Amino acid sequence: MFNNKVSKAVSLALACSALSYTSFSFAAEEESAEKVERIQVTGSRIRTDSFASEVPIDIITVEDAENEGIKTLGDLLRTSTAAAGSNQITSALSVGYVTAGGKGTETVSLRGLGASRTLILLNGRRAGPAGTRGEVSGFDLNTIPLSTVERVEILKDGASSLYGSDAVAGVINIITKKGDSKTVTVDVSQPFESGGEEQRINFSYGEEFSKGSFRVTADYKITKELKRGDRDFLDCSERLLTYEDGSSADPIDPRTGEAHCNETGYGLWVYSGGASNIIGSGPQLAYDYDGFFGNNGYSNYNTTASEAGDLRTPDGWYPVSYDKESDGWWNMDHPFRDEETMNPENKVWSVYALGDYQITDDITAYAEFIHSSRNTKTQSYRQFWTADVGIIPADNFDGFSGDAFFLPVALSDHYSSDTTVDYTRVVLGATGSIGFWDWDVSYQNSYNDGEYKNDIFYRDSLVMAQLNTANGTSCNGEVTEFSNKTCVDLPWTDPQFLYGNPSDEVRNFIFGEDIGNTVYKQQTFEAYMTGDIVEVPAGSIATAFGISIQKDEIDDTPGENTLNGNSWGLSGAGKTAGSQISRAVYAEFKVPLINDMDYVDSLDLTASARWTDVSTYGNDTTFKLGLNWVIVDGLSVRANRGSSFRSPALFELFLADQSGFSGQLSIDPCLDWANEQAAGNITDTVANNCQAAGIPADYTAGGSSAIIYTSGGAGRLKAETAINENIGVVWTSPEDTFAASIDYYDIVISDEVTSLSGSQITSRCFESKDFANEPLCDLFTRRNGDNNDYGIDEVRSGYVNVANQIARGVDYNFTYQDDFDFGSLRMRLEHTMQIERKYKLFEDSEENNYVGELGEPKHTGNVSLTYSKDDYSLTWTTRYVDSTNDYEYYNDSKETTYRGETVYATRETRWVTYHSLSGTVDTDMGLKVTAGIANLFDEEPPILSASGTLNVGNAALYSQYDRVGRRFFANVTYSF
Repeated sequence: MFNNKVSKAVSLALACSALSYTSFSFAAEEESAEKVERIQVTGSRIRTDSFASEVPIDIITVEDAENEGIKTLGDLLRTSTAAAGSNQITSALSVGYVTAGGKGTETVSLRGLGASRTLILLNGRRAGPAGTRGEVSGFDLNTIPLSTVERVEILKDGASSLYGSDAVAGVINIITKKGDSKTVTVDVSQPFESGGEEQRINFSYGEEFSKGSFRVTADYKITKELKRGDRDFLDCSERLLTYEDGSSADPIDPRTGEAHCNETGYGLWVYSGGASNIIGSGPQLAYDYDGFFGNNGYSNYNTTASEAGDLRTPDGWYPVSYDKESDGWWNMDHPFRDEETMNPENKVWSVYALGDYQITDDITAYAEFIHSSRNTKTQSYRQFWTADVGIIPADNFDGFSGDAFFLPVALSDHYSSDTTVDYTRVVLGATGSIGFWDWDVSYQNSYNDGEYKNDIFYRDSLVMAQLNTANGTSCNGEVTEFSNKTCVDLPWTDPQFLYGNPSDEVRNFIFGEDIGNTVYKQQTFEAYMTGDIVEVPAGSIATAFGISIQKDEIDDTPGENTLNGNSWGLSGAGKTAGSQISRAVYAEFKVPLINDMDYVDSLDLTASARWTDVSTYGNDTTFKLGLNWVIVDGLSVRANRGSSFRSPALFELFLADQSGFSGQLSIDPCLDWANEQAAGNITDTVANNCQAAGIPADYTAGGSSAIIYTSGGAGRLKAETAINENIGVVWTSPEDTFAASIDYYDIVISDEVTSLSGSQITSRCFESKDFANEPLCDLFTRRNGDNNDYGIDEVRSGYVNVANQIARGVDYNFTYQDDFDFGSLRMRLEHTMQIERKYKLFEDSEENNYVGELGEPKHTGNVSLTYSKDDYSLTWTTRYVDSTNDYEYYNDSKETTYRGETVYATRETRWVTYHSLSGTVDTDMGLKVTAGIANLFDEEPPILSASGTLNVGNAALYSQYDRVGRRFFANVTYSF
């Protein structure tokens, strides 16, 4: 049993969850006190007699989650300030973007260094990756239901010398519930507005007996879809531009009298071929669906046509978007927008079991099993157009005539996805003791099987239809090459077709579904021993040593149409398959150097080292040194320096030609290069290289998007390496009422593995002083200039080792707990200040400090205050996020231009604070009820200008901000 002092400290640490077990140092009050149980905490393999450690660890308990209305493990981990300082991969972000792990996946990245550099453990052992598509590498936090978790330990320090690859930024150890409790739990979260509701039911049965224990937990959770139309702040995207005096510079929609809704466009893009009545810049033709133009006397091209070659149209078509005023005429407020998924519908069921059995007095066998199944559904909409043939003469379309060209652009809501991920993990092991030595042997096998369905457009169908239209021909019984569809003529200028209401015949011809499958297997075997080896004057030297073997395998097979290039307009990929085996040996020593001296109550040195051999690249050695100096009882200084490494993930090695698209404006440095050189926007070197490449000085058209192919780097990649340093001070009051810590961290990653973007490749090529021999110039091709199109055609990118990334900052933690006649008070403060997070692509590249940019706040923090008395408690929680901005990318100015006018854009977020209030009653009848309000004041996401930021509507789309809004939550648990 713990003595009273230790017991109270543990209660303080767990309840306040801001300082770790290991943030406290305690001595026995009396020599006669019972021996404290030897435990092992995250960050060390050595079992110790106290809670003193040289590594910073945060503990987040499920009680914290219940009091704040948090319903998922991912949401819980994002409350840690070590994660809150950077944009995280959430299921919401995976809806509109291609993210590692596929739709619905949730991962966590400590210090903003990436999920692949944060190691996830489950009860101290690795948990294999889960998700879909070829970029699976991280553990999907949806896999573990929050109801099975007791607490989470976050080691905010590199630990590769103990845990191996991936433990660069830190380690997250998920500790599950044990014991003989038997409970039924119902959990709900109900927003005050519809959308984003969560419900969970959980059954858990545990039993303890003389030689062991077991626990089985079954859990089902559903998260309902949050649609864009469910929240006003996700409404139409306004340009959100202002003049210098602060007045709006947005065009006005005459239908509403408000700023124009600037959403995804549809209609006919118009290009003059000599017609004199086509005016302005960038005109489009919009159909008068609601009769507004006709009822209000707007002019069309028929009323302005005066010459033979002038553009003429059928009734109902009106020119829009040729100047600022007509930008506001274009009605982009389409009903598809309201149905777009913001937070996906998620259904997760899982079964978790663990048990142990004492075989002998010295040997205990244990086992863990989890199976979870997640289904995620999303809905969105997209454009499709005559991209493969380009602009088409107006005369080719019924009812249109004149010397002009059209690019028809249609909308479609055939853009849904349905993802199912089945994940199974089994652990078998044994632990025991031999004399004064403790040992542990375990085998872990995880199996991920993911299926991803996506709505697609058949490329062979669309290309056939485009060619017929461009050539002025019609279908004559042709059958497409891959989809085996009989040709159907597409009515490219039919208003209903453009609006997203094609006929069933057209739907059957161009719409399809693609189904891919991802299998990821991970097996690990680990064995280690720990114990004291010798007594020295200051105490006992403790050690731990062990071996580890790990095998990872991936086999991702995209859908048939993706594989054969028959999915139009979406990223493609080949089959990604490969494996690697890692073998390691490691050792750790804890040496007490000084004890019981003035101002040196104790001084301990911890040293660890690991040798790792990875089949895909070779071997490496990592180390770690740590000092823990207890100056006096309750005041200590801790410091660490260690190296870490990360072997390339399987997708970084074996990804097979995943394709995407990039517009010419963002990828081609040679557009209008002569004027850009004169304006000082590009260097003479770039201009000279563009000229040497044969690009005309006045080439400005750009053409259609370039295709970017990304592939793995097997054979050329080496492991990332990192140096992680931290130093901190820990203080606890003599009566254990107050505790505080300050920790400085400094992480430097070298040879970071990343995929070069298309623009990085092309820019680096044309900036080269040796243009003729620059290797990066061989990674892309240009078109030959037909129809004055010199645009970049294809870019062959891939994963490479680049220069470095740096993360520095300070963590502050403070806790308070005391008992009074009127009850107990607990307070917790956790705050992180990021000093810098710099990224450098090449050795001669300019460093960019992300801190303070959108999604990368300098300051983040959590504060909670709990009052409790008898069986009742009341908790107030506050979470805050610092202001951010992206003006450094715009010459540190809000100034921009729109239609030739100087205007000002909003690319900054204000300081945002969220509050939660909850109460708990624990009855003597076995019923515990927690209820409260999350986002108490219904704080909305910050508002940004639509251009150049990550947003939906004008709401900032970064993981720090709440999009669900104020909501009631309740957790009801019955113990029997």
